Amino acid sequence: MNEETNHKLYHSIGEVSQLVGIEVSTLRYWEREFQFFLSPRKTPKGTRYYKDEDIEKVRMIIYLRNEKGLGIEGIRKKLKDNLNNAVQNHEIIARLKKIKEELLNIRKELEPTE
Repeated sequence: MNEETNHKLYHSIGEVSQLVGIEVSTLRYWEREFQFFLSPRKTPKGTRYYKDEDIEKVRMIIYLRNEKGLGIEGIRKKLKDNLNNAVQNHEIIARLKKIKEELLNIRKELEPTE
């Protein structure tokens, strides 16, 4: 679970948009394109509510698009054919980025101040 989201059970589509840095319309589009993978809870009126797991799925799609350079068809194929490997790679990359950030903070603290 991500520290940014662990205080709430459900998040609105607007909140998710801000958390991950993509447009609401993109989230709606991805819901249609990746129905087998990304399907947040919807009320009878159509209001979307994302769980933390849904937000991680969005981050997975962003990872495949930005880090792997895949288009919609490539992402769809990757998610359908090799989901476990894609999820594992995404988790490893996320952990490594967090470690890098922590190391940079430590480095900054160790630098002599003038």
